[in-house]
Amino acid sequence: MGGMTTSPSLASALFTDLYQLTMMQGYYFNDLHRQEAVFDLYFRRLPFEGGYAVWAGLEPMLETLESLRFSEDDLAYLGTLRQFRPEFLAALRDWRFTGRIEAFAEGDIVFPHEPLLTVTGPLWEAQLVETMLLNSLNFQTLVATKAARCVLAAKSSPHGGEVLEFGARRAQGPDGAVSAARAAFVGGATATSNVETGRLFDIPVSGTHAHAWVESFPDELSAFRAYARLYPDSTVLLLDTIDTLHSGLPNAITVARELRGQGHELRGVRLDSGDLAYLSRTARAELDAAGFPSVKIIASNDLSEAVIAGVIAEGGRIDVYGVGTQLATAGGPGGGALGGVYKLASLNGVPRMKLTGDPGKASLPGVKHVWRATADSGETSPLQWDVLTLGDPPQPGQRVSDPVNPLRSAPIPAGLHWHPARQTVMEGGKRTRPARTLKEIQAFSARQLARVPTETRRLLNPHIYRVSLAPDAASLRQRVMEDLQAQHTK
Repeated sequence: MGGMTTSPSLASALFTDLYQLTMMQGYYFNDLHRQEAVFDLYFRRLPFEGGYAVWAGLEPMLETLESLRFSEDDLAYLGTLRQFRPEFLAALRDWRFTGRIEAFAEGDIVFPHEPLLTVTGPLWEAQLVETMLLNSLNFQTLVATKAARCVLAAKSSPHGGEVLEFGARRAQGPDGAVSAARAAFVGGATATSNVETGRLFDIPVSGTHAHAWVESFPDELSAFRAYARLYPDSTVLLLDTIDTLHSGLPNAITVARELRGQGHELRGVRLDSGDLAYLSRTARAELDAAGFPSVKIIASNDLSEAVIAGVIAEGGRIDVYGVGTQLATAGGPGGGALGGVYKLASLNGVPRMKLTGDPGKASLPGVKHVWRATADSGETSPLQWDVLTLGDPPQPGQRVSDPVNPLRSAPIPAGLHWHPARQTVMEGGKRTRPARTLKEIQAFSARQLARVPTETRRLLNPHIYRVSLAPDAASLRQRVMEDLQAQHTK
């Protein structure tokens, strides 16, 4: 099963909100269900008070859409709700997703107010998939972004560092644990502690032992020796069950010497409490003095990007960070949930718009293209600007405006290289290209993140990357807004 890109949690067409189905029935009996609809999925605010987001969850979603069906059990259950007519339920028996999807490639770097994914298809098809799209893409994008922030913090050390995903025990249920581990890998984590995730997605699994292992033996040294006998080439010892520096570390060094005498090397030691900066500096010095400079120091204990950055700033010597709760639950300021939304942009070729009284929540009408500018045509060229148009790429001298505040505008300078930021990933309900492995997605994401300007990547007070509306998109918004106001204002 290596290389799978999804899990079975979204297999049912009933993984949706009731109102999606009641609207579908309404569309069906009002003969609207076959009208061509265009829906945009986007978010309005970056998570974690950061400067970017890592787009994740697309490949599992495409896999789900290809096989999405209403089973006989599904239809029987809907019949028990006494809200759905037999004719509608009979029509659902042949329901399939046949639409087209344009989207950023999974792993790409994305920003607020731009359509990350656009669904074009019959209205009742595009309507049904809203809940599952938002569920998968919101959560995995959030976790992948958190992981990328932790990885960037870890790599800022002059000694380097990597991040492991340790969050299954604190994740929101089994499906949340698997999805979080997958997304964390997209964001740059090098392994997961979750064995099922490793099996499903063919990614590395990693782990040590718990305090219970030490507590199950007469003494700590006996516990360490027993573990080393079982796993002589992959031994990582947890140091803090009794006392990190006065018991755990000396006993670990004793076992390291014994392993070396048998032709093996101690792989690492783990710190799980206390002052991680001080403990890691001390452990590093003592391990080096004892002749074990290659032994890795692994840290856990409610880590986040801020904690990692703080440990490094204080001279910590940690090689590997096991991030659990804060990663799997996407905790921290600006975390918890990604406010992604799914809004109708066009119906039968007519632009549609949610106007609302809050300019920040108004949607953008029409079928839009997302263009991304780079300084040159090279694949590693830094990202400069994203602009939404109704067709052609932006032109030098055009004045583009902020998606929320039209009064904020700027001219497009000459010399930028523009290319489509999205691609057609599904046509006629089928993927347009083979699914990429998770390792391929991770590598792509790392390359894309490296193209984001340094000031936009920083953890605190990042520079705001520009996303703008071209004159044609801005004019359409203004026209549709004025038409709506004229129709509904007396």
